[in-house]
Amino acid sequence: MNSRMQSAALLLIDIGIMFIGLGILALKTYPEVLLEPFAWAAGASAMAILVHSYILKKGLAADKWIFPIVMFFSSLGIIMLARLKPVLCVPQLRWLMIGMAVMLVTIHLARKFSDIFQYQYILGLVTIAVLCLSLVFGTEIGGSKNWLVLGPFQVQPSEFGKILLVLFLSAYLADHKDMMMSATKKIGILEVPPLRFIAPLLCIWGIAILMFVVQRDLGSALLFFCMAVSMTYMATGNKSYVLIAVGFFSIGALISYALFSHVQVRFNIWLDPWVDPSGQAYQLVQSLFALGSGGVWGAGFGNGHPGLIPEVHTDFIFSAIGEELGLLGCFAVMLAYVLFFYRGMKIAFSCQRDLDILTAAGLSLAFLLQAFIIIAGVTRFLPLTGITLPFVSYGGSSMVSGFIMLGMLLAISAKEKYNGKGKY
Repeated sequence: MNSRMQSAALLLIDIGIMFIGLGILALKTYPEVLLEPFAWAAGASAMAILVHSYILKKGLAADKWIFPIVMFFSSLGIIMLARLKPVLCVPQLRWLMIGMAVMLVTIHLARKFSDIFQYQYILGLVTIAVLCLSLVFGTEIGGSKNWLVLGPFQVQPSEFGKILLVLFLSAYLADHKDMMMSATKKIGILEVPPLRFIAPLLCIWGIAILMFVVQRDLGSALLFFCMAVSMTYMATGNKSYVLIAVGFFSIGALISYALFSHVQVRFNIWLDPWVDPSGQAYQLVQSLFALGSGGVWGAGFGNGHPGLIPEVHTDFIFSAIGEELGLLGCFAVMLAYVLFFYRGMKIAFSCQRDLDILTAAGLSLAFLLQAFIIIAGVTRFLPLTGITLPFVSYGGSSMVSGFIMLGMLLAISAKEKYNGKGKY
């Protein structure tokens, strides 16, 4: 069986997972409750098959595996939403279909508008403007001021800001890589470039601190900071940038902890959630109980009590997976994110230009970092964050931005071949 048939088989398995999950819920509840989700799931599944076939037939992507991997996440997210918040299942299916359509548009546009990278400083200003939108006009929802309310729609600018951040960093680092590697000054054990070369990075790091303090959005702050540091290190190989960045962020975090009470609350909950288990630490404590009660095998799909966790369909959906599908289910999800990252890095390593390498690597890294940050938050490995689990948690902004990034990766994979380095 060739790789095209194997990827098609994996896609059909993903769709099968979605319908099996919906079927189990129908048997456990009332079948009529899930009639509408079944109809929309059938439409989304048919669209996924058509999109995958179109991409392969037209040669729009050399990598045949990333889209089926994403459909695994989406299928899991759909059945978990049908379990946790049935009213949100159909809207998520709609966003899934919109996301696939946007992905196709992105693939075509990415081939025609690569000249945008030549205007890196304009791209940088647009990136900063998008990241600052919620700082100025944001509305607080769920404890974080990171939403824009546009009539009936709620948009999270940070979801689209991470795309612009990858594009800006790729353009800037590819253009200034040699100068950032060679034009250095020795300060103790650190090798730093002139200020004019590192100023854009300092600006991004500063915005991350502001997002943490003003918006109370630790998740996006950590994501943007880690993306900037990681991509800079990938481009230059200079460990000094990592040390400078960690020092910069640590100083900012210490000052924020000393001046702002909500920062103190967030860190105190992380250090000892049992001080206030029924109050400010309630979500985290319930998440830990859910993961612990799931054990290795889980309570069984539909048999747990994930509804005890507030906002379980967004920030804490991984906890629900852990309770009902157990450690094995959690491991499968984490392995799938690692496989996605692996496929993305294979695309990056196949590229010839630094710009394409950094873009593909940055997009792949963004997915992995986002998954790691939210999983680490609900398991108390890191302070609790408020970002989504990519393609699994409920959210239109997250779903659409994820498919835009996927479209960019597929466009790069079609543009670059391995040239004897291997096969997709």
